[in-house]
Amino acid sequence: MTANEIGFSFIIIGLFLIIGKWIRVFSPFLQKLFLPSSIIAGVIALLVGPEVLGRIIGAVVSPDHALADGLFPSFMFDVWATLPGLFINVVFASLFLGTSIPNLKKVWNIGGPQIAMGQMVSWGQYVVGMLLVLLILAPFFGTNPLAGALIEISFVGGHGTAAGLGDTFGDLGFAEGYDLALGLATVGILSGVIIGIILINIGVRRGNAKHVENAATFSDQGRTGIVELDNRDASAEMTTRPESVDPFSLHLAYVGFAIGLGWVLLEGFVWLEAVTYGPATDVYLFEYVPLFPFAMIGGIIVQLLSDKYDRFRVIDRKTVNRISGLSLDVLIVSALATISIAVIGDNLVPFLALAAIGIGWNVFAFLYLAPKMIPSHWFERGLGDFGQATGIAATGLLLMKVADPNNETPALEGFGYKQVLFEPFVGGGLVTAAAMPLIFQFGPIPFLIGSTLMTLFFLFFGIFYFGRKKGEGVA
Repeated sequence: MTANEIGFSFIIIGLFLIIGKWIRVFSPFLQKLFLPSSIIAGVIALLVGPEVLGRIIGAVVSPDHALADGLFPSFMFDVWATLPGLFINVVFASLFLGTSIPNLKKVWNIGGPQIAMGQMVSWGQYVVGMLLVLLILAPFFGTNPLAGALIEISFVGGHGTAAGLGDTFGDLGFAEGYDLALGLATVGILSGVIIGIILINIGVRRGNAKHVENAATFSDQGRTGIVELDNRDASAEMTTRPESVDPFSLHLAYVGFAIGLGWVLLEGFVWLEAVTYGPATDVYLFEYVPLFPFAMIGGIIVQLLSDKYDRFRVIDRKTVNRISGLSLDVLIVSALATISIAVIGDNLVPFLALAAIGIGWNVFAFLYLAPKMIPSHWFERGLGDFGQATGIAATGLLLMKVADPNNETPALEGFGYKQVLFEPFVGGGLVTAAAMPLIFQFGPIPFLIGSTLMTLFFLFFGIFYFGRKKGEGVA
């Protein structure tokens, strides 16, 4: 694959993003779903690629037809297949860059209930997933036990995490898990928005959603995803003069530095494992763990160093967001475009069963456990956790915006603080990355027991610690 082929592959991704954006602009149905343009673009690329158009042409016309592989030359498909594993490192390295790491006491006081809720739901996804696989899918459908981790990887982690674990799926002999995970991530985002809006309407009727009636409806431009001309702010700040170094270039370098630190950390753990317990126990975990959670740790280290030594504060969060957003869009389009429909079709029952039980657990946790774990404004705060646990963090933010448009509750602040003690572990963090290697090395039963204990710990902690603070004036 040449540099020209790689460059042309990126150009076509950009073309699909433009098409996806304008389809959303003129589609009221997609606007109501608040579906990201990158997902629309990725689905279109999938439809005109070898998995859909190519198969139809091959079956109806001829396997030798020029369109038997879809509209793409084979080199483009090869380039796209490598992009998710690359760009997920950029996304995770950017998570904490440009944001001052808050005091942990403040994080705990305000975001504590949502930390407990989020951790409980995420660990619970492992529990219900493992039980489903061990009791039904493995014995009756021959499903790989590693599939028990797919709900948490796909729902909380999203497309980025699912795609970033592509090599891990292959290394552990579960290559089909990659396509299943990406499919589940798509189901998660769609169900998160649709079910979330339904839950808000139910909350209004029951009197739980007290701030929706004051909600300002989204403008027409807001629904299309276009920012009104009068409300457009600068998307980034010029923290350096371009004649010295362009700010975007500098921020990209900081992201690269964070990824480099993460690589050094990961390689250090791989080496340490190889010279300590690995040879004696034949247990190797870190060689299966991808780079992206360590890239996130690298980003935290870079930010801590910046807070301590950079008196000019050259790292601008808005610029980092643009880099992260670009990377996530490219990741989603390339990941969806390269999904194997055949793999999902061959594993349709496990796929649907995992999606159903994952959604069911999230709805149950929101309706019946959140009121007991969150001392105040449980509906708005729990809704954010539900959105993140079913789709991605952006889904949680969207649902909170609908339920609490004027930020009259501590939901948004608590949700932000929650990420400090949430993202490093689950939802794409170290636990998410290590889940399948742990199941592979120690077996599904020990992992199920550990996940159950963690779920119960956060459940009881939320109920008996934060739940008892109702009426005490705490957040």
